[in-house]
Amino acid sequence: MPDRLAIGQLLVRLLREFRDDLAAPRAEAGYGDVREPHFQIFGNIRMGGIRLTELADRAQLSLAATSELVNDLADLGYLTRRPDPADGRAKLIDLTKRGRDLMADAGSRVADIERRWSALAGRRNFDQMCRTMQRLLDGLDPNDSRG
Repeated sequence: MPDRLAIGQLLVRLLREFRDDLAAPRAEAGYGDVREPHFQIFGNIRMGGIRLTELADRAQLSLAATSELVNDLADLGYLTRRPDPADGRAKLIDLTKRGRDLMADAGSRVADIERRWSALAGRRNFDQMCRTMQRLLDGLDPNDSRG
């Protein structure tokens, strides 16, 4: 009998813990209108803008679902669409000031989560776990492991 959960369960449960912890103070921080599905967009948006098709691919969502979430976030003032300078027919999805503020706050929250998780696991163990996960991503999908 193994002394740990299966890798899939470990990953899914830790991701759920991470997302719950990340989202916990969002209402107090002024982002109470952001819902759980929106995290898929924020987690995959690229600074400087991204096309809808690439965003959908990165978020592993259908074009229709991605478009709906982007529309929600644009209506809420987090995202904007602008012409793509490389192709005037295409649009880039980009963060507004409110979106950038949310991402900055989320970055601070992630740093706090990492500090607390590092204290729980021990600094060396936590750092080793992160390096190992990065090596796995680099080996499994080198073209998208850091994007």
